[in-house]
Amino acid sequence: MAAVSTRLTCAASLAVCLLAGVEAAQAPRPAGGGGARRIVSLIPATTEMLFAIGAGDRIAGVSSFDTFPPGVGRLPRVGGLLDPNVEQILSLKPDLAIVYATQSELRQQLERAQIPMFLYEHRGLPDVTATMRALGARVGMAEAADAAAAHVEQRLAAIAGRVAGRPRPKTLLVFGRDPGALRHISASGGYGFLHDLLEMAGGSDVLADVRRQSVDVSTEMILARAPEAIVELHYGETRGDDLAAERHVWDALPSVAAVRNGRVYLLSGQQFVVPGPRVVDALEQLARALHPDAF
Repeated sequence: MAAVSTRLTCAASLAVCLLAGVEAAQAPRPAGGGGARRIVSLIPATTEMLFAIGAGDRIAGVSSFDTFPPGVGRLPRVGGLLDPNVEQILSLKPDLAIVYATQSELRQQLERAQIPMFLYEHRGLPDVTATMRALGARVGMAEAADAAAAHVEQRLAAIAGRVAGRPRPKTLLVFGRDPGALRHISASGGYGFLHDLLEMAGGSDVLADVRRQSVDVSTEMILARAPEAIVELHYGETRGDDLAAERHVWDALPSVAAVRNGRVYLLSGQQFVVPGPRVVDALEQLARALHPDAF
């Protein structure tokens, strides 16, 4: 269970970085002209976007949380939302830094150093491909970015089409809780890319009326909302026996239809916390869990 505890701690840190940038960021703004050649990306999602549009060879540095694609392993780490390493960033001599708009102190330092910036924004699922296109235009690869974004959109639509018209189970989407216990449960509310993915995958979000990305949920609230399915997200590499043990934690709520009917699903992967091109994989996993007969 130590592996699970470590995993949840890391996932919580990454989720803090993502959600803080998502909720407060302004729209991405281009700075300067031409195509950037030495890019520092402090956001895992934009790093994956750059690789997807064919600009991976232009990345000079990435955040502490970047794990995909494998090529990021050789790149210098420059911190993240909470701990950007300004000296490291400047030493890489970037001609573009991709930062969260909430990083006001970092932005001031980069402005003084005359480093152009792209301010990251992400709220809903459509913003994934919108940001891909905006970023592609900023680095001088608009055509490639548009093609990559269109491919993501086509794949999303194809998966959504497979589950269209099917009964939509009332679903609780959990992305955090204490290992081995139903405490400190964090679930997706009716706003943000996880909510959008759940709805597109053929589920009906039981917290759709709570217009927040993250909702603190008690067991009493779960009983009242009566989910017909529970999907719990785990991040990184997780052993099968760890997942099985965590699934059994939900047995403490036998009166909940999702538990009673064996519809508690544990899904793992960074694609659930990084709103980049791999949202296609996240959508397919969700759709297969809720509607296995559609695949």
